[in-house]
Order: sequence, then structure tokens, then C-alpha cells
Amino acid sequence: MPVRDRPLPSVLDPHGRTIGAEEREAVLRVLDSGVLCSTFGPEGRALEAEMAQLYGRQAAVACSSGTAALHLAVAAAGIRPGDEVITTPISDFGTVAPVLAQGGRVVFADVLPGDGNLDPDAVEAAITPRTRAVIAVHLFGGAADTGRLRRICDEHGLLLIEDCAQAWLGEDAEGRLLGTLGDIACFSLQQFKHITAGDGGLATTDDPELARRMRLFADKGWDRSEGRVHREMGLNYRITELAAAVARAQLGKVAEVARLRRAHAEQLVAAIGGLDGVTVPQQRAGHAWWLFPLLVEDNDRWAKALTAEGVPAMAGYLERTLYANPVFTGYPAGLCPEAERLVDSTLLALPWNEAYTPADVDDIARAIRLVHGA
Repeated sequence: MPVRDRPLPSVLDPHGRTIGAEEREAVLRVLDSGVLCSTFGPEGRALEAEMAQLYGRQAAVACSSGTAALHLAVAAAGIRPGDEVITTPISDFGTVAPVLAQGGRVVFADVLPGDGNLDPDAVEAAITPRTRAVIAVHLFGGAADTGRLRRICDEHGLLLIEDCAQAWLGEDAEGRLLGTLGDIACFSLQQFKHITAGDGGLATTDDPELARRMRLFADKGWDRSEGRVHREMGLNYRITELAAAVARAQLGKVAEVARLRRAHAEQLVAAIGGLDGVTVPQQRAGHAWWLFPLLVEDNDRWAKALTAEGVPAMAGYLERTLYANPVFTGYPAGLCPEAERLVDSTLLALPWNEAYTPADVDDIARAIRLVHGA
């Protein structure tokens, strides 16, 4: 018999989401208003104000997805054909798609073997006269070294963009909120994130000029204070009033979501501590725990064995590093050896959820111990 014969709570079932009366009221409020477009309704602007307040930043721009938020950031950074943007090869394609859409070149820097986040030394070594920005991804909700990346970007005159899609209310080792050191920080409201509106995104900044550019880019370059005049390029990345209203209700729950995920993670860490060949994240105090990553030997064997015990697990998180996808050319195998080793051999990612009970976490720990013993 497997350890579990019933599914764990997940983001694809009601028990694994925090959607309730507040979200229902929000949807009805918008429907009753008759205004579903955020250009003319209050919900999108209210979401932006509440997000800016939550993160202590001067401005937030709401949009249609986390990928859209990153595109706003890349466009505001002025990325043009031939410009280079340095980022990680372990992330969702949404991190790099905006660079490609702007005609820029993605430069992949290797990652640290302990957590899969960007290696600042590799970033610094990758800088050329064409480099314009660095996108740091806080993988699984664990902090990239944004303090050092901030210093590197300042020294070289580069924009630092934080991809916080997996890191809602995450903190670095010094207790600073992830999403407050970058020139722009981008967040996702997609179904699988800590909070959700189905899809949606937010970009925050303290720079009024960057905020202005992002607002224009999200609305087809239309400065509505001038009438129907388009002075800059833009796309339609507007969030809907329905998504914004649901996101506002969810935003009020994100602190508790983060607290519960941290508590459950500490329970699991304590339960599997000391297992030879099983490494848990070393920096845990401010970890946002989007997924629960482990380092093991032979991640494919581990993933299959845990899944057979009723505990879903993903070998490598990705099937391949980003640059190994067919959409890219000119990136050789072996470009980022630490990233390739993590994806191919050692990184194991477990789904994580605020709705887990202590008994659920005990089952996950028991399955890990069983597979380890085998």
C-alpha cells in the first residue's frame, strides 16, 4: 500500500486554494457595476495602491499575467534589438519571453549548486558592453543574492529586475522583502502561485519614470491625458476588473498563506533532518516555499518512487534548462554546468500548499524516509 491513497490538497482543487466569500463578493461587486474593464473601473487602480502599500514601494502597475509584468519591466528598461539581458536557465519561459519579444538577447548565467539561484560571480563574468539588465528569479521562493546583484548592477549601470512570481512575501537573509531591492519587481497571480486570480500580474517600482513607461506599455502606448495619441510602443496588457477584484481579496490573504507554508515546511525539515544524501534549503527563515525543493542523488528515481507512494514529485523541476529548448539556437550543452546537473540529476521539487495538515506533512515525511531507506 502506498503511504497515501488520497490526493494531497493542490492548487487545482478548492481545498488547496483560499478562494471563499470575499472573492465571491468581489466578483459580484464588479458584475453589478457593469464595468469589467479596468480602464474605467476602480478595481485595477485599487489593487495597484494596495500592492504598493504592501511592499512599501512608490508605484505598482497591474496587468494581465506575470509574463506581461516582466514584459512591462523589460520594455521600461528600454531593451532593444541586440541588447543583452542576463538571467538564469532555471525558470519558466515567461522570464525570458519578454526579452525575445523586444529583440534582445538572453544571456544565461550559471546558478549556485545549493539553491539553483543565480551565481553573482557568473553574472558578473557574463557582462559585456551590450548588457542592459539582469533578471533575478527567486527560485521556489528562496532568495537570490539580490544584495550582491544590486551592487553589481549599480557598478555597471544595469537595471535589476526581480522575478518574484514564486516568492510572495519572501525575505532575504537580512530580512528584507524580496521585490524591494530591484529597480522593478514582477509578481504573478497565475493559478499555481501563492495567491491567484486565474491569471494576472503586478510590477512594482520606486522610479516614477519606469512606472510611467510600464503604464503606457500596458495600454498600447496610449497616454489618455492627451486624447488618442500613441507616442510610444505598447501592447494591451490591461488586467480586467474581475481579475483585479479577485486579486484584491487574495492579497489580503497572502500573509497567512506565507505563514502556513513556512510552518509546514519547518515541520517537514525537522522530520527528515539527518537523512544522508537528502539536502533541504539552508536559508529558510524568509523562504516563501512556492515548492519544496530537495537535493538528492538520482532525482528521476526519487520522483518516480515518491509519486508511487502518493506524494507527487518533479525531477529537476524543468525537463531541460531553458536554453536547451528548441526555441533557442546557439547555446551549447554544458553552458551552465551547475544548472544542468540540478535539472538532470539532483534537484527534486515537491508541490507545497498552505492547506496541508500536520498529518499531510507527516505522510510526506514518511514517504521520503521510505524512499531514502530503499
